[in-house]
Amino acid sequence: MQFIDSHAHAYRKPPPIYGMCTPAQVIARYDEAGIEKGALLPVVNPEIYLPQANEDILEMVEQHPGRFFAFCNVDPRAVTNSADAPLWQVLGHYRDQGCRGVGEIMPNVPMRDPLVQNLFKHAQDVGLPVTFDGSDQVGGDFGLYDDPGLPQLEHSLQRFPKLIMIAHGPVFWTEIAPLTTPAERKPPFFPTGGQTPWPRSNGPIDREGVVPTLFRRYGNLYGELSDAAQPLARDPEYGARLLTEFQDRLLFGTDLCAVGQPFTTRQLLLDWRAAGRLSDDVFRKIARDNAVRLFGL
Repeated sequence: MQFIDSHAHAYRKPPPIYGMCTPAQVIARYDEAGIEKGALLPVVNPEIYLPQANEDILEMVEQHPGRFFAFCNVDPRAVTNSADAPLWQVLGHYRDQGCRGVGEIMPNVPMRDPLVQNLFKHAQDVGLPVTFDGSDQVGGDFGLYDDPGLPQLEHSLQRFPKLIMIAHGPVFWTEIAPLTTPAERKPPFFPTGGQTPWPRSNGPIDREGVVPTLFRRYGNLYGELSDAAQPLARDPEYGARLLTEFQDRLLFGTDLCAVGQPFTTRQLLLDWRAAGRLSDDVFRKIARDNAVRLFGL
């Protein structure tokens, strides 16, 4: 098994929408793809999917301890819907139950919303890393809103220097290069079906975006690569250099939701190793070793 998945989803029983995987379906995909085990991240924000209990995640991990490890999650509006909610009580409880991180955090509010900042504070206090998704709008979407250039993320990295923040999603990874237009950060979200073309930039990257700068400035920034394949593959030479430079803080992930979902980042990593773009050492760190170290596996 060459991979450890830092980001997957499963429901104990299939929900009525979106076709989310069961644990057995996740394991079947893992066996096909050479993935030893994966993190199950609970969905708790009502903007997307149907909220599930942290206890469901713990139960699935207990039933398959060799294949899964648990994240916990809490909506930042929970307990008191205020910026001083004692979320450490919730997070500390689940940390003590064996959860290795918090996420996927994706309420559709600004990242610097005081309630979100309170969640970050308590995650830092209890010693759990956080995985978050982003959005380019407030309303009609899921994910923490940030502006072009990711200033709200940078301020959060500054404010919580001991909090490991694992960036995930197109709003983050698109900015490995300068934006041509702000709308290329994320495709429109239409939960009832249908989608307009996503106007992403392609072709060689001749100037860096904000993402590599943030990695260099902030040692508490990590990146999960499930949505990074297209931005990286648009310029394989630059993409491989970026993976090599930040090899100690990048994590393989699938963001597995639906049964037939492709693992594009897995194939990219395998292809680049075979072509000599990535060394065996860099491949191994990203594919599994960083997850072992960060999550104490």
